[in-house]
Order: sequence, then C-alpha cells, then structure tokens
Amino acid sequence: MEPASLSFDQPLFQLGTFPVTLGLCLFFAVALLLFAGIPATLARRRARQSALEAEQRMTALLAAQTEMQGRIAAMAEVFGARQSELNQSISQRIDGMTHRLGASITEQTKATHDNLRRLQERLAVIDTAQTNIQSLARDMAGLQSILSNKQTRGAFGQSRMETIIADGLPMGAYAFQATLSNGSRPDCTIRMPNDQPVLVIDAKFPLEGWNAIRAATDPDGARQASQQFRRDMEVHIRDISGKYLIPGETQETAFLFVPSESIFAEIHEHFEGIVQKAHRARIVIVSPSLLMLSIQVIQAILRDARMREQAHLIQGEVIRLMEDLTRLDDRVRKLHGHFLTSQKDVDDILISSEKLKRRGARIEALELDKAQPSPDARPLDNRLGQLKLRVVDED
Repeated sequence: MEPASLSFDQPLFQLGTFPVTLGLCLFFAVALLLFAGIPATLARRRARQSALEAEQRMTALLAAQTEMQGRIAAMAEVFGARQSELNQSISQRIDGMTHRLGASITEQTKATHDNLRRLQERLAVIDTAQTNIQSLARDMAGLQSILSNKQTRGAFGQSRMETIIADGLPMGAYAFQATLSNGSRPDCTIRMPNDQPVLVIDAKFPLEGWNAIRAATDPDGARQASQQFRRDMEVHIRDISGKYLIPGETQETAFLFVPSESIFAEIHEHFEGIVQKAHRARIVIVSPSLLMLSIQVIQAILRDARMREQAHLIQGEVIRLMEDLTRLDDRVRKLHGHFLTSQKDVDDILISSEKLKRRGARIEALELDKAQPSPDARPLDNRLGQLKLRVVDED
C-alpha cells in the first residue's frame, strides 16, 4: 500500500464553511514569524531608550537627594534648637506643675485629715448612739419579758398607776391594796372629801388578749382573738362591778386603768360595745393621761374642801383685819389733821420771819429814827411755842 501524497491544495479541516488547506496554514505560519520578529526589535529599541531615561532620572534623583540632605541638615539644626527650647519650656512647666501638685497634695492631705477627724468624731457619736440603741434594745427585751408574764405585766400597770397617783395627790389621800368590807383588795382607793365613799381604781387590764390580736397573722385568727379579748373585757368589767362597787363604802363609779394611750384609743375605735357596757356598769376606762386629769380634778376638790373647812377661821381673820384697818384709818386721819395744823403754823412762822427780815433790812439802812421793839417778836414766840406743844402731843 503506497502512502498518500501531500498537496498544498488539499484541505486539512473545515473552519465553518471555509476549507483550510496546507498552503494556507504555511502562509499563516510564515506571517506569524515575521510579525513576531518586529516587536522584538522594537522592544530592544525601547529598552535602550528606557535605560537612557533611567540614567537621566537617576542623575536627577542623586542631585535631588543631595539637595534634600542639605535641607534635612538645616531642618535638623532648626529642630535641635526648637527641641532645646521645648525641653526648657517643658522643664519649667513640669517644675511649676510639680509645685502646684505638691501644694495641692498638701491641701488634699490636710483636707483628708480633717475629714478623717470629723469622720472619727461622727463614728464616735454613732458608737455612742449604737450603745444607747443596744441599751434600749435590752430595755425593750426586758419590757417584752415583763409584758409576756401576766403577773409582771399586772405589776407594770400597777406601777404606772401608782406613780401617777403619788405624783398628783398628797400623802394620806390614797391607799394601795386596801381591803374592803367584802374582803376584796382593789389596786388603789382614793379618799374623797366630806367623808364621802372612796373611789376605786383597778389596774389589772387583760393585756394578753390584746397581744393575741396583735400577734394574729390571718383574718380568722384576728377575729377569734378579738372575740376572746371582748369576752375577757366583759368578764373583767363584771368582776370590778361585783367586787369594788359597794353601796355606802365606795363611789358608784370605778376606774379601769389602761397602761397605754394607743390601746385606749384602739379600744374606743374598734370595741365600742365594750366601752358602752363599761359605762352601763358604771366603770370608766381611763388612760394614763385621763387618770392624770382625774387626779388633778380630785386634787382641786380636796383643796376646795380644805378651804371650806377653814372658812370660819379665814372669816375671823378677815374681821380682825378689818378692825385693824379701821383703827389705822382713824389714826391716819388724826395724823393728817395734825399735819394740816402744823402746816398752817409753819406758814405763819414763815410770814413772821419774812417781816423780821424786812424790818432788819430797814434797820440796817437806818430808816428808823429811834429803836422800837418789834411788834411781831411776841407773836413769833407764841407760834413757835404752840408748834412745839403740838409736836410733843403727836409724839
């Protein structure tokens, strides 16, 4: 088999509808080689021109660098001088700032010491107040322990009541724990004037029922505690009315002492029924202030009774005082008449002495021809004698 012969007209492949032959491919290859050689020549020429331009630029750059080095040296000298001035200025400012900071720190230290001293004083005051609060807390704990015990609580109310009565009434006008005819012993009895029956005061207030109301945590518990307190008060009012209201021996009214103003107010606000029952039973519920006011009224009544008891003595003293005053008035009137007569005699003496003075002046001026006895000499002697007699009579 013989190999096929190549021909330049023979198409190698189709480019679209255009057939590409071998001769056409060789033609394009030769053209590409020719065109490739032209840019290489142009590139060598451009490289030589670029080298020349770069050398010129390097020369200009060296000249600019030399000029820049000179300018940098000048600027370094200027900057050195400026830096020296700046360092000096900064040193001065730092010195001034250090001085001001030192003064400010000294002032702040002094102010801090003063504040610490005041703080220590306040802490000392706070420590004292804390000590007082702790003492008060201990006292409150003691008071709570007193109020938690029924017997000590009754003693507390008794003590307050006794203090108020002892401060308001004189000794002998009251008695504590006195025994009545029925054997009962009220907390206090006050003696009334004019042999009237004594006034009875009871200080055994049922405080445990009231504390139960305060300790209740729910409405049901508070309601039950209120009912129990109401029953305790009613029983206590009946006991006072039955034991301490004795006809002919005690007053028709007795006092039920409540040792707290707040409890007294709460009873009148929330337990009006108890107050009404007490009034119907002739029991008056009193607080410390009302008891004090009642004691002052009783003291005024006792003082008025003592004044009435001493009325006849006062009347006799007034009568004797009026008699002495009448005698004094008579003697003053007599003395006034003596003074008027003496005043008239003194006026006559002054007139006589004036005449004698004028006559002596005339004698001294030689107005009289011969000496004559003075007609006013004898009346002057008589008037002086009468004045002496009156003064002796007055003495």
